[in-house]
Amino acid sequence: MSFEVPDELRYLESHEWTTGDGETVRIGVSDFAQDELGDVVFVELPSVGDEVVAGETFGVVESIKAVSDLYSPVSGEVVAVNEELFDRPELVNEDPYGDGWMIEVAPSDGVGFEALLDAADYDEQIA
Repeated sequence: MSFEVPDELRYLESHEWTTGDGETVRIGVSDFAQDELGDVVFVELPSVGDEVVAGETFGVVESIKAVSDLYSPVSGEVVAVNEELFDRPELVNEDPYGDGWMIEVAPSDGVGFEALLDAADYDEQIA
C-alpha cells in the first residue's frame, strides 16, 4: 500500500508532520499514522498558550484500535489548536494533511527542520 507523503513537509520517526514559515509551524499526523491507528474517535490537545517541547508529548490520539501519544517536532508556545477535531476527530483520517491538522506552534528555539526527516527519508522508513 502506498501512502501520501507530501514533499514540502518534514516528519518525525513517530509519524508526526510539520510545516511552517519560521514564525509558526503546523503539526499533524501522517497518512501512514492515521491508517495504522484506524478510526480516530478522540483527540486530546494542549490549549493555546501552553508550551510544548521538541521530542516530548503534546497530546493523545485515541482510535478504535489504540491510544497513541503525539510528539512535538519543535519547542515553543501553542498559538492555535484545531478545535474542530474535538467534535470531528475523524478529520484526522479523512484529511491528515489538511483539515486534520492538530496544533500550530510559535517556535522558541529556531525551527530545526534539518533535524527532521524529509519526505524521501520518511517514505523509506514506512516502506
